[in-house]
Amino acid sequence: MVRVIDGRLVDTFVELADTLTDDFDVIDFLHLLSARSVELLSVDAAGLLLADAHGELQLVASSNEQVRLLELFQLQRDEGPCLDAFRLRQSVTISDLSADPGKWPSFATVALDQGFRAVHAFPMRLRSEVIGALNLFSTGPGELAAEDARVARGMVDVATIGLLQARTIHRHEVLVEQLQTALSSRVVIEQAKGFIAERLGLAMDEAFSLLRHFARSHSRKLSLVAADVVNRAETVRELFDNPPTR
Repeated sequence: MVRVIDGRLVDTFVELADTLTDDFDVIDFLHLLSARSVELLSVDAAGLLLADAHGELQLVASSNEQVRLLELFQLQRDEGPCLDAFRLRQSVTISDLSADPGKWPSFATVALDQGFRAVHAFPMRLRSEVIGALNLFSTGPGELAAEDARVARGMVDVATIGLLQARTIHRHEVLVEQLQTALSSRVVIEQAKGFIAERLGLAMDEAFSLLRHFARSHSRKLSLVAADVVNRAETVRELFDNPPTR
């Protein structure tokens, strides 16, 4: 259970509120939200779905490969907690999928096969507007502790407000374009992950962590670094010749 006076938590809220810089990177921002959720809360994995320009949910961020595949399955079957949280505009929790699969028997079966017993989904909502949803997964059964639930809701709210504030300031069309670019860049990022994993003999999760760390340490957007990896650009030679440590 996270302590609200934890300096790391304070830093996280500051990071999530910082959406107004000129080089604001939507996709890195959303990966930050999923990563910090696992780091600060009593959960084992997280996934984030974001609505595209047509209001359809798309996978944008996940804390590991298992969750990425599970979230894609959820979207393909149109069944799961994140979809319900988005559509119902309220949090959805199942404390034990083995005892109560809810309305999602297929999703529950796959989640259990992946080792997850409990799921908690939070809509990214401000008043009547919902732009996505955050899924939190636990390998053991049980409800989220009250303090963890409050912190999760707070992080989601701050992230949502930050995105909507950026839209207001930078104009709606600009943020929609940024969000669509973030969704489209997932393909390139997946290709880059696979290439790094093969070249360096890493698991996909490790490859993504390395890619993200490299982008951040060089103050570059994640999607641009991924494109350079796919295109074998000189700008990322260091990534393979001298991989950074995390």
